[in-house]
Amino acid sequence: MTVPRRPSGRSSSVLLVLTVMFFVTGLSRMGMGVAEVLAQETPPQPIEDPHPDLEAEPDPGDLFAALQSRAAKLAEQEQQLDARARALRETERELQEQLQRLAQAEADLAATLRLTESAAEDDLRHLTTVFEAMKPAHSAELFAQMDVEFAAGFISRLRPEIAGEVLSGLDPLVAYGISAVLAGRHARTPRN
Repeated sequence: MTVPRRPSGRSSSVLLVLTVMFFVTGLSRMGMGVAEVLAQETPPQPIEDPHPDLEAEPDPGDLFAALQSRAAKLAEQEQQLDARARALRETERELQEQLQRLAQAEADLAATLRLTESAAEDDLRHLTTVFEAMKPAHSAELFAQMDVEFAAGFISRLRPEIAGEVLSGLDPLVAYGISAVLAGRHARTPRN
């Protein structure tokens, strides 16, 4: 086996000098490359948003102002709705009062009509009694002057024997007209 030879002092110093020269040359080249790179450097580009589909967060000051504005609008709408509700309640109360007054007026009118009808009926009953108390000849003279339908209404209320005597004292045409009205009075009344 051969033992490796150690380089002599002179050759090792040459190697050292060569190594240092290569190192310095590399550094200088590297320094030149850095300078060129720095000279060619472009202005920084804005960083792109990694999530362009997401909205950017608004400024908290703008968001607070928007919320205050929305709250003010909602408060105003609430006041308007309250005012409407009060107006509706007032209108409803007025309508209830009007309905009560209307119901009272209707009840009063019905009572008045009942009084009027009973008074009219009382008057008819009284006149019928007067006609029945008169002599048939005198009653016949009055009935001859009346409208046929009006006379027929009174004749129908008289007792049958008095009504017969009054009709026999009338002119035959007037008696026939009264009889026709009496006969036809219920002819149109439904039978079913």
